[in-house]
Amino acid sequence: MLVSWNWLTQYVALDMNREELENRLAMSGLNHEGTESVFDDLAIDLEVTSNRPDCLGHIGVAREIAVLYDLPISFPNPNPTAAGPPADSEFTVTIETPELCPRYTARIIRGVKIGESPQWMQDQLRTVFLPVSRDWKPVNNIVDITNYVLMECGQPLHAFDLAKLQGQQIKIREAADGEEFEAIDHHVYKLSPGMCVIADANRPVAIAGIMGGADSEVGDDTVDILIESAAFSSMATRSTSRALNLHSPSSYRFERALDPEGIEWAANRACELILEHGGGTLDEGLIDVGATNWKPEPVVMRLSQIERILGISISVEEVKRILLALGNTENSSDKSSITITPPTWRRDLMREADLLEEIARIHGYEKIPEDVGVPMAASFKSDWDRIAAKLRTTMTAVGFDESLTASVVPNAWTQTYSPWSDKAPLRTISPMLKGADALRTSLVPSLLEVRRINQSLANPDVELFETAKIYLPQEQGLPREQWTLGITSGQSFYHLKGVIETILSSLKVNGRFTIESTEQDLLHTDYSASLRLNGEHFGFIGEVDAAGLKTFSLRSPASIAEIRMDLLVQNSTLIPQHSQLSSFPAITRDLNIVVAESVRWDALETSVLSAMDADILEDITYQETYRDPERDGTDMKRVLFTVKLRRNDQTMTNEEADKVREKIVSAIESQLDGKLLG
Repeated sequence: MLVSWNWLTQYVALDMNREELENRLAMSGLNHEGTESVFDDLAIDLEVTSNRPDCLGHIGVAREIAVLYDLPISFPNPNPTAAGPPADSEFTVTIETPELCPRYTARIIRGVKIGESPQWMQDQLRTVFLPVSRDWKPVNNIVDITNYVLMECGQPLHAFDLAKLQGQQIKIREAADGEEFEAIDHHVYKLSPGMCVIADANRPVAIAGIMGGADSEVGDDTVDILIESAAFSSMATRSTSRALNLHSPSSYRFERALDPEGIEWAANRACELILEHGGGTLDEGLIDVGATNWKPEPVVMRLSQIERILGISISVEEVKRILLALGNTENSSDKSSITITPPTWRRDLMREADLLEEIARIHGYEKIPEDVGVPMAASFKSDWDRIAAKLRTTMTAVGFDESLTASVVPNAWTQTYSPWSDKAPLRTISPMLKGADALRTSLVPSLLEVRRINQSLANPDVELFETAKIYLPQEQGLPREQWTLGITSGQSFYHLKGVIETILSSLKVNGRFTIESTEQDLLHTDYSASLRLNGEHFGFIGEVDAAGLKTFSLRSPASIAEIRMDLLVQNSTLIPQHSQLSSFPAITRDLNIVVAESVRWDALETSVLSAMDADILEDITYQETYRDPERDGTDMKRVLFTVKLRRNDQTMTNEEADKVREKIVSAIESQLDGKLLG
């Protein structure tokens, strides 16, 4: 935000040193970016944060200076004289999209004379516009006045040539799909639904909050004008501006929450200046359609919090002076608290902490000693934080690197792999990244893209993981946000299964982890599975098939896994537990089972677990699979595995181990139609 030194002196006395003022503004939140001489004036560049749109005009900056230096301030009180007929007698305004434009006002001036704006106005506009655009020139008295009021109070205005508005009406509506519009920059823009336009009876005459049209702009032959002052949706303005790549001083301000009380003030100020420097007759009244329903809510500030939070004592008188000088209204006060209502131009003042910050920055951060004692309470890590930290340690220990990818991805990726939901993802009409317009429903496509990039840079052996949210669409409302762990590896299905088992072991997860075969898009039919933890759906694992490798332009095999973080948090043991080790030896038994080819290892493992006491079974280890069609028949296989048995109260005998083996074989025979190979 560029402000003119000479312009500021119209509202507040600048008797202080320039460098001192720049430093004081910077310390109070308006960071000083630089100062440039423009003829006999100074253009001071201040960084205005997004929560302070009130400082996007000279009045707002002057108000800050007056508060910082405890100076009187003087603002114009416009009251233009209206001598014409009622403004709404022949002209109408209709809002068809109140969600895009909650309020629209218009004033009509007839019989103006187009000419040059006064020299003092040109000089002040030149100071704030010339450093930005070296070819800037004043336009005419009407356009210059709308720009002057914009830079004075921060409320954008627009002047239409009334004769060029067809049908004696204005309609604020949504743009039609493919509708074309020629702006005053003489570029033609193709509009789409969701964009707000100002239209007459037949065509758009402005893109709401951004730029007017070439067909209705004020020119040398203009006689009657209509002054627009309105409130537009900040989200709609921002998305439209980005979608069209069309930005202006007006859009910059409408993208922020402006002062609703400034709408009428700005219109009156512009009309007063136009009557003074362009003549004409102002129609009686303001065409005012819609309403801005937002009103500031009272905020209670406890006086005891000043010293507790800031670490210094500030007198009640000084506290009240600061709050009232900032435009707040005192509702009530007592020995312990003050209740105030913020001004309409300060939507950012909503909590007690906001008022404390205002007191600190105006009183002066430099007045707070560096060694001041501020009461502090020890923080603690949440279960989520502890699980995430342990998870990162485990993943890096087994050779993986952590990745960080964007939450918004190309829509095609959500169609390629979306195992958690088959519903369409939430999409945006103004992508922050080119081509990325959908909230991701899986981490896998993003990780595979990172894998592709690494392979293209001669780094083929990349093992990656990421913990982040995915956004699963619901029948109604916003998507469900699910914290998820995504993994991609160049190793096999079984290697990645071992990584997941290592994670569960590291986090000491309580419960049973099982794998069920399933078919999924992108994954190989024989190496694709659904994961379950204590019977709940836990995630997915698999090897990317040939088509998937081609889709993501991968040069070598890849496997993927995705699991729910919330189940890890629910079932992990965060407090170390002591477990007495058995002092008795273990006994192992090897089993060579003949089963049908269709029987998966997880089914065989489940059958073993169902046959015996969990306190005796210490481990099940898969060894190998053999196939001998001549001896066992077609579609049959031999699965060799080992069970490790141990008792905690005494040494297990061979007879006891043999009985356990018999129970296992009996369960496999009855459940899977398998048999023990002798």
